[in-house]
Amino acid sequence: MVTLGVRRWDTLADSVQGVGKRCNQDWYACEGTGSGEDPLVLAVADGHGSARHSRSELGARFAVDRFLVRAAEFGRAARDCHEPGRLTRLMTYARDDFPRALVHDWREEVLGHWSRHRPVADDGAREPEPDEKLLLYGTTLIGAVLTPWLFVAWQIGDGDLAVVEHDGTLTRPLAPEEEDLGDETESLCGPEAWAAVRMHWAPVFEEARAPRLVVLSTDGLSKSFASADGYREFVAGLDDRLAAQGSSGVREVLPQWLRQASQYSGDDTTLTAALRHRHGDVAPEDVARDAPPHPAALPLETEQKTET
Repeated sequence: MVTLGVRRWDTLADSVQGVGKRCNQDWYACEGTGSGEDPLVLAVADGHGSARHSRSELGARFAVDRFLVRAAEFGRAARDCHEPGRLTRLMTYARDDFPRALVHDWREEVLGHWSRHRPVADDGAREPEPDEKLLLYGTTLIGAVLTPWLFVAWQIGDGDLAVVEHDGTLTRPLAPEEEDLGDETESLCGPEAWAAVRMHWAPVFEEARAPRLVVLSTDGLSKSFASADGYREFVAGLDDRLAAQGSSGVREVLPQWLRQASQYSGDDTTLTAALRHRHGDVAPEDVARDAPPHPAALPLETEQKTET
């Protein structure tokens, strides 16, 4: 029997602005405990930032805000997933209807903001088409919802979802078969954005077999490494450090890690993560402060991009 209302996850999150950027185009959020009544919802969004996407920092915030509402509703609906046929219906909704509803919500928010904050224009200027307005707010999005019985994640565009399973296996379940070239990526402002949303579906049949670490990050982190192996090593090191020192110690140094990554990628860099409580875990304040340094303390030294 699963007891509701117990905090099952520790969370950590931070974001740093890229060097030379006019503002941070990323947005993120972590809300909830992970119980059936209060699902844990994580999200990161990365506004495109170019001149043709001049309001993308707002688009990223709208994406995260709308995802939080939709995902929390979905997570609470999963309380009844043990009923016959319920899990299948939830999966169908998550795959087909959730992306459409999310994109609809985001577009409605964007067009509403445009109407309230029209730019000053000369008399007789042409009213932009809806697609042109949406383009100004273009953003990517990665979001996840965690309940005692279900872990589901969605992604459109670049960025990374990394999962460390209960047995230590590290996966990137939403990584595309082919990486986007250059700065091109799928976007919520695309004409059929819902069709580009990827989903990861993972029912939790035993609490002990739930993921022990879930990491969402914008591409400012993964781009700071010369290859995907560098990013995987970072996540593995993060997992080890969390196990050794707890989330409070890592939370203190996370901004430093992200600033270092941003210096190499040149981009805004954002990470949110959830660490599952395990039976027998030691409270963070009880961990020895003189524990030996772990390689994850300097996660970008082993395989960094060469500056040109």
